[in-house]
Amino acid sequence: MSPNPAAADRTVQAASRAVFLVFVLNGFNFASWAARIPAVRDELGLSAAQVGVLLLIGSIGSLLALPLSGLVVQRLGASRTVLTFGAINVAGLLVAASGVAAGQVLVVGAGLVLFGVGTGVWDAAMNLEGALVEQRLGRTVMPRYHAGFSLGTIVGAGLGALAAAIGTSVIAHLAVVLLASLAGVVWSIRAFLPAGYGEPARADGDAPAPRPAGARQAFGAWLEPRTLLVGLVVLAAALTEGAANDWVALAVVDGFDQPNSVGALTFALFVTAMTGMRLLGTGLLDRYGRIAVLRLCGALSLVGLVIFGLVPWLPLALVGVVLWGLGAALGFPVGMSAASDDAARAPARVSVVSTIGYSAFLAGPPLLGLLAEHVGYRQALLAIAVPVVIGLVVVRAAAPLAPAPARPEVAGQRA
Repeated sequence: MSPNPAAADRTVQAASRAVFLVFVLNGFNFASWAARIPAVRDELGLSAAQVGVLLLIGSIGSLLALPLSGLVVQRLGASRTVLTFGAINVAGLLVAASGVAAGQVLVVGAGLVLFGVGTGVWDAAMNLEGALVEQRLGRTVMPRYHAGFSLGTIVGAGLGALAAAIGTSVIAHLAVVLLASLAGVVWSIRAFLPAGYGEPARADGDAPAPRPAGARQAFGAWLEPRTLLVGLVVLAAALTEGAANDWVALAVVDGFDQPNSVGALTFALFVTAMTGMRLLGTGLLDRYGRIAVLRLCGALSLVGLVIFGLVPWLPLALVGVVLWGLGAALGFPVGMSAASDDAARAPARVSVVSTIGYSAFLAGPPLLGLLAEHVGYRQALLAIAVPVVIGLVVVRAAAPLAPAPARPEVAGQRA
């Protein structure tokens, strides 16, 4: 019996909604922690350099796990991978929050390593599922999924600002919101594509996505020039976003002598700008193409960073934050789509691009903390302009892959 097109369309639409919600929850968890970094700094009595080192230690988990993420998704399937590593994500943050409550920096660091493992593999799995759904839908939707991530960060940052304003402890705040988030993950993954990466084929004719050959092919993607250049584009965008996640709240608190709640609200302003651009981005990409839109984003990032890093007035600096958020919005989702242009190679290439991007997203901002110790938070953030320019130089690598030309058949010769 041939598959029912209407039923298949409903399945893909349901999967698309599920992917969007999983992106929301991933961003929510990250921002719930990021919004409380000023409180963590105060409770542990850390300097800017010490906060940077702590965050750098926490990034080790993701940097170790991400190169293997493609193989993990291939073996477990996207739904089981998201569930497993979503639980690890939550467990890591709860351990870190317990360490904050106990005043034990080592426990906080151990929890952040665990959080990094969960975050990295969860992110790669949901991007692979999102890319597959995008291909099944036949239109650009990846920026909307990443808008879901940003929407989650808005909610997480907003609740974090509220928790900070009313004096809620880090552990009480995170225990409530993260357990609710994990319940949402469990509910969402039930609607993932029944025949996605690593999932068994179904009898109704919904064939599974192409699967990579194995470890040799997965690690061979590290030798592909286009994949590495796409990784640089993602690196620039990820560092631009990650630096704001980790430092924009503290930069406002210390640079403009504001309370922690204002710093958290500034972070919420940044992610709101990102969300708006990601919602607009689908139409912009379909109309103008990847390259033109990525160049626009790079220019907005540069202008916003310069304004935020140099002006002495908070209202004008907030304008810079908005431009910065708009510019940081599309590099990561477009890079994921570019890495997934060839479905058969998508797990390996997404693993490579995610590893490069998260190396910047997680390791770069802590290094900025070491620089901030000497020049201040706002001035240290100006260093991000260098990778943004590099991303602009190599941006053409993200252009869609041209379909392979058909091979002409010669009479009497087997095709």
